[in-house]
Amino acid sequence: MTEIATPHIGSPRILVLRVQPGTPPFRIVEIDGQVVGEAKAVTDVLEAAAAFGITVHDLDDPDVVRWVGGDKFTWTLH
Repeated sequence: MTEIATPHIGSPRILVLRVQPGTPPFRIVEIDGQVVGEAKAVTDVLEAAAAFGITVHDLDDPDVVRWVGGDKFTWTLH
């Protein structure tokens, strides 16, 4: 057999971290392991991705975007 015993678990290129306090609150965006900016709305995440040549078709796809501390609808502190 040429198959490996454990499946490959990849990490998405885009990582959106939990909401940070601020006026307005924001989330830090990483692409390929580098901090690329702050997002105050989901459109900011899409714009950051586009700036790095990444086209996002599905923000709910965990192979594309990893949301930490909430999903694409979480933009306020709880």
